[in-house]
Amino acid sequence: MSRPQYILLPVNTSFIAFSLAVAFLFNLLPWGHAVGVPDFVALTLLFWNIHQPRKVGMGIAFLLGILVDVHDASLFGEHALAYTLLSYGAIMMHRRVLWFSLWTQALHVLPLLVIAQIVPFLIRLFVGGAFPGWGYLVNGFIEGLLWPVTSLLLLAPQKRASDPDDTRPI
Repeated sequence: MSRPQYILLPVNTSFIAFSLAVAFLFNLLPWGHAVGVPDFVALTLLFWNIHQPRKVGMGIAFLLGILVDVHDASLFGEHALAYTLLSYGAIMMHRRVLWFSLWTQALHVLPLLVIAQIVPFLIRLFVGGAFPGWGYLVNGFIEGLLWPVTSLLLLAPQKRASDPDDTRPI
């Protein structure tokens, strides 16, 4: 069974900003960086860098990383570096990834999400921070599993009706 092919409407820039703000608010919730809690900013940023690389780029990734660093009171720039590398990787492979199904896309973005977890992990270890445990790296794999759900949620406003009729303008 082939999956349906949708013609997507143009993305609204305010929707991109809204989704990134909601992802940042989810990161502000009090569960912190517990094992199993994904980095919603990284996941949303990765999605928009793959789908709209000209509207969401490395500059926005850097600014969001600085905001996350300030919120977490972590070493200034560690998330900024991780998000910038994540954006760079997403922009480099965005044309290739969009050809695949959602689960195959998840396999392609999984290394990027894991690297986005490894960078702050290594920076903390390098500057003499406490070892957070190997469970910290599990979050990247959980984010990879959430990729299809994120894609469906963030693409929903752009999908046209699959069965157009005379009463709809498009």
